[in-house]
Amino acid sequence: MAETSTTEPVTRPVGEAFWNPQAHMPTARAKRLVITGGEGAWLTSSTGQRLLDATASLWHANVGHGRERIARAAYDQMRKLETYHTFSRFANEPALRLADRLVALGPIPEAKVILTSGGSDSVDVVCKLARRHWQLEGRGTKKIILSRHGAYHGLHAFGTSITGLEYNRDGYGTESLVPETARIATNDIDDVRAQVERIGAENVAAVIAEPVIGTGGVIGPADGYLDGLAALAREYDILLIADEVITGFGRTGEMFGSQRYGINPDMVTMAKGITSGYAPLGGVLVAPRVADRFFAGPAGGDAPMFRHGLTYSGHATACVVAEANLDILEEEGLVERAAHLETVLEKAVEPLRTHDLVAEVRAGDAFMAGIQLRADVTGDAVAETCTDAGVLIRTIHNNTLQICPPFVTTEDEIALIAETITRALDTYPA
Repeated sequence: MAETSTTEPVTRPVGEAFWNPQAHMPTARAKRLVITGGEGAWLTSSTGQRLLDATASLWHANVGHGRERIARAAYDQMRKLETYHTFSRFANEPALRLADRLVALGPIPEAKVILTSGGSDSVDVVCKLARRHWQLEGRGTKKIILSRHGAYHGLHAFGTSITGLEYNRDGYGTESLVPETARIATNDIDDVRAQVERIGAENVAAVIAEPVIGTGGVIGPADGYLDGLAALAREYDILLIADEVITGFGRTGEMFGSQRYGINPDMVTMAKGITSGYAPLGGVLVAPRVADRFFAGPAGGDAPMFRHGLTYSGHATACVVAEANLDILEEEGLVERAAHLETVLEKAVEPLRTHDLVAEVRAGDAFMAGIQLRADVTGDAVAETCTDAGVLIRTIHNNTLQICPPFVTTEDEIALIAETITRALDTYPA
């Protein structure tokens, strides 16, 4: 007779296999916070706790959580056609509509649009396309992509290579996964000019910059910096790329940060606010200077190809979600509301400038703020205290508390964010 096993099946906690992005996994597993629901600017955790979303998730929940209108738009599109690839001659109606709408909203007249799955994808596109442009121009030495110290441009191979946060480049056996990259001064345009002259403009393909640096600590542009960067790019024949993954779609009080700060980029990356996170989608606006040669001539002619593509480029359901999100932004005046709330937030965090544990407060360049704590203060502990008190906060580069609420946040809720941070600092262990 066969023996009957008495061994009990092994049971493991749900999610034991999940590997969090950008996480120290022993800590992430020990302190895991599971979000189960959301409505407006508020979230619910698996323990039933209500949390004010002071970070708009990962900078993207602009129209707030729980929008039934967006969910229904996705449902209706999925019943009709979930998606179909857009390689070669194929397209779908939502992708075509959205591309035209993005050009009408964006800072580049007569642009062409490449749709992607998110911000890191978009950064890869612009860096590859910048290099392809100069190869087709017959100026093959122009390969270096310049980016600012403190900048964050995602974590694909190009994004990792051009990040201005050194810890994101460390550990791969080389200073940069893509070797032709270099960092420039964050806000000193004279220093940038000197760096370009040392490198040689004949070697530089493009410079990429966030209108307001996000993950690098919420750093606005110094007076004249972005204008100077644009002028320098024109003078030295370098492509100017605006990374608007965070600032795009209203975060600066204009549809794009390039419009607020008066620059005319050759390419613009976008993601996050394009759908407010309701579906993964990104894109790139490409100026005629770069795009036209790829569209010139007859079918079957000798126009060059840009051999880059993603399975979900122009995903039909994601594009419909974006359309519904843009409708909400426009109909509810949320971009204008973000402009107003920027001043409310700046005033609310002003008293923190004099707190003993605060090194610097950065606000007033967009509807977001960075509260940089002293180096001897454990920022993660302060953020956890805030979250335990009902306001979800996280730390970003340089021990900085990130504030970046949804556009539907009320003035009272903004006050609550500042008050909760203050209480957390006041009760921080001496």
